[in-house]
Amino acid sequence: MAVADSVRVSEIFFSLQGESSRVGLPTVFVRLTGCPLRCGYCDSAYAFYGGETMSFDLVLERVAAYGAQYVCVTGGEPLAQRNCLPLLQKLCDTGYSVSLETSGAMPIDPVDPRVSRIVDIKTPGSGEVDKNHWPNLDLLKSGDELKFVLTSRADYEWARDLIQTRHLAQRCPVLLSPVWQGIDPADLAAWVLEDRLPVRMQVQLHKILWGEKPGV
Repeated sequence: MAVADSVRVSEIFFSLQGESSRVGLPTVFVRLTGCPLRCGYCDSAYAFYGGETMSFDLVLERVAAYGAQYVCVTGGEPLAQRNCLPLLQKLCDTGYSVSLETSGAMPIDPVDPRVSRIVDIKTPGSGEVDKNHWPNLDLLKSGDELKFVLTSRADYEWARDLIQTRHLAQRCPVLLSPVWQGIDPADLAAWVLEDRLPVRMQVQLHKILWGEKPGV
């Protein structure tokens, strides 16, 4: 198998999209192995290592078996594998509506423009704020989305100030997520309303339905 035609895959599964503006849509998830970050609240640490090397053809075959329109490439940090880029292109060429969930630590400019880039900004509470690749903010387009996972009121205020000073909501949809079983979602909702913040608050639908576990 040629290295140029393969990726290391942790899992491929079919579920409802639990986050972003695509929430609730039946989606095939392709979770790639590996991540250079170690966020304190990570819910996919099992994808840091292991997995299976798969050819692009095999990935496409596994995805096609579910008969879905939407595909989400996630991790780990999918862009840590350089072959993620041609995989995204092949998924788009096949006709899927493709989204990419990325930590925000890697440059997003090489990503196929047909892909909706869901870009995290790591807050101080994540423990990885120094890993943010800040030039990504200037690359965001209307079809992309920006996500903040919040661990505390201090994280919220940090994100709010960044959203306002950089006018981020004018670039693309901005998502605020409370850490699972951390911040009370009702508190976050109250803060957003109090500040009239032009963002989408979200909770993780898949965890509400099935709990925190692989394959959902």
